[in-house]
Amino acid sequence: MKFLFALFLLCFASSSGFAPAAAQSSAEMAGAVTPWVPVDEETGKIRELAGLKALAIAYPESGNVRLRLLTAQYQAQDFAGMLDTLAWLKARGYVFGEVSQQQIPKLIGEEYAQQARDLLIPVSATIGTSTIITNVPADARLIESVLRDPVDDRLIVTSVIDRAVFGLRPGGEWDGYRFAGVGNLSGIAISPDKQWIWLGAGHIDGSDNATGFAGLIGMGRVGREERRIPAPHSVSLSDITVADEGTVYASDPIGGGVYFTQPEDPELSTLIAPGTFRSPQGLAASADGAKLYVSDYRYGIAIIDLETKSVARLSSEIPLILDGVDGLWRHGTRLIAMQNGTSPMRIVAFDLSQDGMRVTGHRILEQANPDWTEPLSGSFDGDRLLYVGNGQWDRYVQGEPVPDKPALSTQIRVLPLKP
Repeated sequence: MKFLFALFLLCFASSSGFAPAAAQSSAEMAGAVTPWVPVDEETGKIRELAGLKALAIAYPESGNVRLRLLTAQYQAQDFAGMLDTLAWLKARGYVFGEVSQQQIPKLIGEEYAQQARDLLIPVSATIGTSTIITNVPADARLIESVLRDPVDDRLIVTSVIDRAVFGLRPGGEWDGYRFAGVGNLSGIAISPDKQWIWLGAGHIDGSDNATGFAGLIGMGRVGREERRIPAPHSVSLSDITVADEGTVYASDPIGGGVYFTQPEDPELSTLIAPGTFRSPQGLAASADGAKLYVSDYRYGIAIIDLETKSVARLSSEIPLILDGVDGLWRHGTRLIAMQNGTSPMRIVAFDLSQDGMRVTGHRILEQANPDWTEPLSGSFDGDRLLYVGNGQWDRYVQGEPVPDKPALSTQIRVLPLKP
């Protein structure tokens, strides 16, 4: 899922105080664990300059926070501060839209206009390395994620609106299966023994029809067994991942919690209760099984210690934007992130430090592909990433089609992952 950010159009209902973590130097950060400062709906209402400066200290890799800070600096006529923020964004490759590029020099005033222009990247560099392997018919509607079943060698996709899964037959035809009485289907993952395919179900399409089962749905191979593990009350699951030892983790991007279960458990348990994250989405377990990486869409990437349940922030040794991450996966010692909430949209590989707490390098795998609308989630197929290339959330409002935006066929793309 994706939440849109609009410069100078941000409107907050109220202001709120904020206490940041103490700033640390690069030397102090080496080997240190940086605590995650809890965020919630109220954090998103901070609009005053001092509060946003504090938020930028607490979340130094959040592009969303910097855009909010830029708005506050303009409102306070802090033009020198605006130049600093524009320089921060440029150093991290942020590209403003055409309208903003025209308006920013005018808003900042004649004295600073040329400096502002020099800090704007005019065009997004296109890196298009994926290819389309198939298209899901338009009548399957809002496709969120894709998985290749390695046993049947068959692609399976989830449909949010249809509350169904669709599979690709050997002859090239798609067939659908609708579960009885379920909510929106989104995340999909497979168990380590390949015997279970897990689906995340919840109420994430914004409609008033918040009915149907919310939790995990397991599709088993033996006897075509179906297993349902309910989520706690009012929890809507979206992204899921399965650790190497079989634990299933799931996030609720609306309520803010993170949950887990063993396949034999009767219900999901709470790993991190709402109040720590604003919108947790992509999940990835560390290689040693001790940590869980969680992308908070507006603030960055968190690291949960699975033994203590303490939460740290993934920091970076190089200038990077780490928020706007939808899908998140671990590939060896790297994190692969689908950043559809920044500009330009991109898929990037983050190199991790030996302890897994810091980003030490990165490589953009794909960026600003002209065939994209909104790239969404997917899964690994060996050393390739399968993903949805043209997400269609903009074609549905509260679960209903937008009249002048008919559904399109959905691109399933494959991206090679180089070592």
